[in-house]
Amino acid sequence: MAVIRGEFSSRFGFVMAASGSAVGLGNIWGFPTQAASNGGAAFLLVYLILAFTLAYPALMAELIIGRHAHANAVSALRLVSPTRLIGNIGALAGIAGLIVASLILSFYAIVAGWMIAFFLSSIADLLGMENLSLWLVSFSSWRNILFMLIFMALNVGVISAGVQGGIERWSTRLMPVLLTTLALLVVYVLTLDGAMEGLRVYLLPDFSQILSPRLIINALGSAFFSLSLGVGTMLIYGSYIKDDENLPLVGGMVTVLDILIAVLAGFLVLPAMYVALNSGVEIFTESGALISEDTLIFTVLPELFATMGVTGIIVSLIFFFLMSIAAVTSSISMLEVPVAYAIEEHGTDRKITTIAVSCVIAVISVCILLNFESLFGAVITLTTRYSQPLLGFVFCIYAGWVWRRDLLLQELRKGNPEISEGLFWKIWPWYVKLVCPLIILAIFAQSIWG
Repeated sequence: MAVIRGEFSSRFGFVMAASGSAVGLGNIWGFPTQAASNGGAAFLLVYLILAFTLAYPALMAELIIGRHAHANAVSALRLVSPTRLIGNIGALAGIAGLIVASLILSFYAIVAGWMIAFFLSSIADLLGMENLSLWLVSFSSWRNILFMLIFMALNVGVISAGVQGGIERWSTRLMPVLLTTLALLVVYVLTLDGAMEGLRVYLLPDFSQILSPRLIINALGSAFFSLSLGVGTMLIYGSYIKDDENLPLVGGMVTVLDILIAVLAGFLVLPAMYVALNSGVEIFTESGALISEDTLIFTVLPELFATMGVTGIIVSLIFFFLMSIAAVTSSISMLEVPVAYAIEEHGTDRKITTIAVSCVIAVISVCILLNFESLFGAVITLTTRYSQPLLGFVFCIYAGWVWRRDLLLQELRKGNPEISEGLFWKIWPWYVKLVCPLIILAIFAQSIWG
């Protein structure tokens, strides 16, 4: 089955694909403003601790289950279950995961479409096509639907080509481009007036907030969501890993790279915000709080770029190109979740399935766009605030409580025969069994009761 399904041809291919899944728009424009609003480096410190003590163990739960089953989440959770009842519950959780992944992609495609439109607007500005540029950055139904469909078409092109020819091939190309583009933008922005004030906010900790429940919960949420956990994306990627790979090692590499990009993004976005402030662009609300992420990306930074003349147009082009790449590398993993399920459970053709699933998601996106005020925020809240923590809790329960410990160890030994003697096996099983579920429930409780 593994050969028919396809698998990653190399460790580098998996790390790039999994990191691409984890690194999305939230890492680049969500994490930095979270840090700025929650004590700067104090938030960063708590985030780093929790990323390794919460996100990494939860990531390993999905990777191990996925690699063991070499199947989608529905089949995988059923496979590790000792009884039919528990297996059916796991299958329902897997189905819920693919529905949530599809809903996340439905609003993600809308935002990603905006990124592509702003990228093309910069090109139009360079060519002197002012009317086209203005239309590309205007909030209109036709523009929104058109670029959502363009973005979905990009995903179809990648996913329909399969694991090696699509996901791995494009991840290994796009992720180095993303890293290089991000690094170049950081270097440039740090040379501008006002950038050092942004660095000060980002790097100087406000330790008076470090034990704040709000800071800790926000850092927990950022650490959990930054690794794309809870909807089966990492489980399905884990199912494409070769049996002889050392899972704790490759999981650690994905975690480190994801954190690196999120932290590096802070060196871009926070200085850029204060460069904008130095240029006369407002970055604070009337209450004195930092503006929201969407206002930052689609209002404040474009206003900053506009003050920089031709240079600003070029920087804008590069920035929104970066955001578009981040969107694609993350979204292809979401689309792969329902596609893999349909192919494996119903024996459908990959290309036809990819197109059909994408059409369904596109229809949902259109419904959201036509009822934007009432549906957009509601879908985001339902999926990221409520559904992901609950599904992450289920994956941890199945890895820690349902799956037999000896079979779990046997799976890990495939890539590391001596793992039972190492620190990972001494800590991870009880950690994912007790600590991770409790912390995830804490996130969920906070998301409900605030």
